[in-house]
Amino acid sequence: MKFQISDFRFQMMFQVPIESEIDLHAFAPADIASVVEEYVEAAAAAGLQEVRVIHGRGRGVQRGMVQAALDRHPRVLEFWDDTASHLGATIAKLRST
Repeated sequence: MKFQISDFRFQMMFQVPIESEIDLHAFAPADIASVVEEYVEAAAAAGLQEVRVIHGRGRGVQRGMVQAALDRHPRVLEFWDDTASHLGATIAKLRST
């Protein structure tokens, strides 16, 4: 999966391996929704049935962005907070392709 990250100073493209978990700490907040959407699409295409999205605890802003993106995504059957992470991650069950 390739992501294009850009801001007014630079543009960068890098590849992220598709695994059952993605940690969003490396991404800019402005890119979170598109990263989650592309990751879910790629994960479902790779045959994953469940994924874990690590967004961190903080004030819950990124958690809200992640869960809004998951709620809109047609490949997501359901999602819930990963209670073991103290609200620092969300687990999503995906539709098979």
